[in-house]
Amino acid sequence: MATFLYRTITTPAAATIEAPDRAAAVRELMRRGETPTSVEPMGVSVPTLSTPAQGADLIRTTAWSPRAMSRAETAAFIRELATALSAGLPLVQALRTMTKQGRTLRQKEMLESVIGEVEHGKSLADAMLPWSRTFGELTVNLVRAGEVSGQLAEVLGQAAELLDKDLKLRRSIVGAILYPFIICLLVVVAVIVVITFIVPNILKQLAGQATTLPWPTQVVKGAGEFFGGMWWGLIPGWAVTLIAVTIGVLTFRKYYATPEGRLRVDTALLRLPLLGRLLRDVAVARFTRTLGTLTGAGIPILSALRVTRGTLGNRAMEGVIDDVAEQVAAGKTIAEPMERSGYFPPMLVQIVNLGERSGRLDQMLSQAARAFEERTEQSVKLFTTALPPVLVVGLACVVGFVVMAILLALLQVQDAAMSA
Repeated sequence: MATFLYRTITTPAAATIEAPDRAAAVRELMRRGETPTSVEPMGVSVPTLSTPAQGADLIRTTAWSPRAMSRAETAAFIRELATALSAGLPLVQALRTMTKQGRTLRQKEMLESVIGEVEHGKSLADAMLPWSRTFGELTVNLVRAGEVSGQLAEVLGQAAELLDKDLKLRRSIVGAILYPFIICLLVVVAVIVVITFIVPNILKQLAGQATTLPWPTQVVKGAGEFFGGMWWGLIPGWAVTLIAVTIGVLTFRKYYATPEGRLRVDTALLRLPLLGRLLRDVAVARFTRTLGTLTGAGIPILSALRVTRGTLGNRAMEGVIDDVAEQVAAGKTIAEPMERSGYFPPMLVQIVNLGERSGRLDQMLSQAARAFEERTEQSVKLFTTALPPVLVVGLACVVGFVVMAILLALLQVQDAAMSA
């Protein structure tokens, strides 16, 4: 028999329990009706918790750590580990087997570090913590919950599914934005080339034949002289434009990095007609799936909300989750602040409200997640369908303005010739 130190959600003070191993200790605590947040062998430090609300937090990953795998590779790694553990392989043996499967030098270094920490008595979650930039706070917390509950293989399978869905969503969004961006970039470059090299040659032939050019022609001529001229005798106009755009982007990034700037920008983005709906649907789908997975894995609701907050990708909606966490810590419901924000759909608010009352929040969120993920896919399709025509119309107006400027100049010259 071994002695283990443990803490539970309702009892932040550390206590001891005797059991043959950690899994047996967890099962005994669950049989008593207690939900453990930490079970460690005697001699391994247990985090000090100052308040019951803080005691709900499982683990917070470090701010920076080296990335050894991409998101796709991490999802595949977690799924392989879940499969190996489900097949009955011990944890260390499963990790060593995966080390031999064509890993890069950086990945082997990471796995050897994790294996060494586990062999020295640390939990898998603690061993993954120095590599939190690779695994992410979400995965580390799920692993911690799986170890505490004795269902590591099942929870790893849930984590792999969650990572796969998030990866699929990211690829859909990138695909939705990439095509319109390429179209816009090519047309802008084409317009700059036309007004810089072609239009000036046409206007040179009209020089001296018209007294005053029409204002559209003057605008196009001025733009061509700006892009094609030499500034300070050294720098061409297009280079000045590029420098100005670069400075503008860096200034915006610096402003966006501030809490106030990010909140204002993210709030403004949510109000845009097409992009705003897409961002809201993406955040709602992530919130529903992640919170359902975390609560289903046995993670306390405050910890689950804190981890879920970091997956939304929008500061305005993250602020709503902060309000939700404060309400829950004060003993109130989740649904009320969600409804007040106006960012979450009424159906999700009703599902959360019903799940809280029935005690089946995790199940109802997991069921609702599929519907919201389908809604997100529809929003992505709407975005990819509607944005290219909008860009084409806008850019066609620019091209039409250039053509109109040339035609007006030609017509003015023709009228002057006929009058003479």
